[in-house]
Amino acid sequence: MDINTNIPIQRNQASFFKRKKWLPYFLVSPYLVFVVVFVAFPVLFCFFLTFHKWNIIAPMHFIGVDNYTRLIHDRLFWKAIGNTLKFLLLHIPLQLVVSLLLAQLLNQKIRAVSFFRASFFLPVIVSGVVVTILWQQLLGYDAGLINRLLVKIGIQKVGWLVNPDIAIYSIAIMATWKNVGLYVILFLVGLQTVPTQYYEAAKLEGANRWQQFYHITLPMINPTVFMVVILSTIGGFSLFIEPYIMTGGGPLNQTLSAVLYIYKQAFQYYNMGYSATLGFFYAIMIMTIVVLQKRFIEKEV
Repeated sequence: MDINTNIPIQRNQASFFKRKKWLPYFLVSPYLVFVVVFVAFPVLFCFFLTFHKWNIIAPMHFIGVDNYTRLIHDRLFWKAIGNTLKFLLLHIPLQLVVSLLLAQLLNQKIRAVSFFRASFFLPVIVSGVVVTILWQQLLGYDAGLINRLLVKIGIQKVGWLVNPDIAIYSIAIMATWKNVGLYVILFLVGLQTVPTQYYEAAKLEGANRWQQFYHITLPMINPTVFMVVILSTIGGFSLFIEPYIMTGGGPLNQTLSAVLYIYKQAFQYYNMGYSATLGFFYAIMIMTIVVLQKRFIEKEV
């Protein structure tokens, strides 16, 4: 065979492998563009804004660390952080216990189990605005359905959304009802992955239901518990729609969440630089708490 006839073939093969080398980069390029445009650039621009004063209309100008100094002395922002933590102190344990209990019940052989699973998940797919307006009507002081029922049975009205001491906890209960269906499904998947042989062996050893749950179920669904806690924490720190619609942050700023306060600084007072500073600090705080939660859960469970 003539050696010269192999040269075009070798060149075509080299060209083919060269194209193959760049193919993976070409395939992931849309995602890389997405990350750069919608993740990297906003984060960098947010960090850039923290050192500037800008109200969208006038040109921005450099102010150094004044925004960070203002953040440290901003009592209303720290009050909003405290309100969010109060919300989380009820929301996370309540959501964890309720969703795990419901998942345990739905993991049993009962009639119409598919119907009940769909029913618990239904609030998750309903618009958050719609759910919030619905609960606002239920928790109304004068015309709310719950207070009307309480009056009929001889109990005084409760200021679910107007009493500064309980308003944030009323919102926490509503948010738990809205999101619990998602975590029921997650726990249900985790429970169904636990081998039944473990429970059978535990029964032979004389273990009761609580001992089986504590020594078998909890350790086996540890990844699911971690996921639920993390998602609940991130979702709780993102609290916005509920106080924005139901109370506007009142009464007496007792339901003012951190995200709502950041929103007001940006789109009500047009303090874009200061709002970016609050958001940047808030994101770091959430990330720190999530990391600490991860270490604690992995150590305890």
